[in-house]
Amino acid sequence: MAQRHDHPGEKAAADPFRLLAIRDEPLSVDEVFTAVGDPSSGGTALFVGTVRDHDGGADVTRLGYSAHPTAEAELRRVAEKTAADFPVRALAAVHRVGELAIGDLAVVAAVSCPHRAEAFAACRRFVDDLKREVPIWKHQIFADGTEEWVGV
Repeated sequence: MAQRHDHPGEKAAADPFRLLAIRDEPLSVDEVFTAVGDPSSGGTALFVGTVRDHDGGADVTRLGYSAHPTAEAELRRVAEKTAADFPVRALAAVHRVGELAIGDLAVVAAVSCPHRAEAFAACRRFVDDLKREVPIWKHQIFADGTEEWVGV
């Protein structure tokens, strides 16, 4: 795929990947946001995914995330794909695994680019691809005692 840059001469940074991790401890928005600070960036887009109390009309009481051993490598591959298509100056993302409560942070991702439109587009694409391609699975437990695996 050809690089899509809205402004001539702008390219992705040589090594824009500041933080890419799968963790079993609480996540920090500040850590991810700070990691993508870049003086040549005019726009930073930040995505925070939290555990909600429902899904498809059913009440969720808790959930857990599991990851394949290749998840961090796949996370980097998705980041590289994003940087190939957008002028990413810096990118950081952390996904949580283990048991999470309602309201806990499940994923924090941020992308900085020279301009805001690029940052929004790159962050959205990165998060969408992460959800679709990185082998992380969600196990939801519902209030009625049923459960569901998502992403398997």
